[in-house]
Amino acid sequence: MAVDIKNLNHNQLNDLINKAQQRQGELRKEKVGKLREKIHALIKAEGYTFEDIFGHGRAGKTRRSGGTVAPKYRNPADPEQTWSGRGKRPRWFNDALKAGKKEKDLAI
Repeated sequence: MAVDIKNLNHNQLNDLINKAQQRQGELRKEKVGKLREKIHALIKAEGYTFEDIFGHGRAGKTRRSGGTVAPKYRNPADPEQTWSGRGKRPRWFNDALKAGKKEKDLAI
């Protein structure tokens, strides 16, 4: 099937591109499915299970918890206000910088 793309207008060309990308995705899914079947057949032929080879699902891929971080900066006007240096700067930190202080002056 030869398509003369020189005779296509902008909309027709975009339509052709979209259809080609959809077909490409379908072919990829088919190929991945066939490969998955081959892998499972090979594993089964060797007497193992998928979990034996690759572990138990996503249990091994745990995300780090957002544990607390020790504070790096302290507000000189109110020592109870601290900041770890992560995330958005607190207002007191920005105000101190505007007042002429430096980050090292606020460090704990």
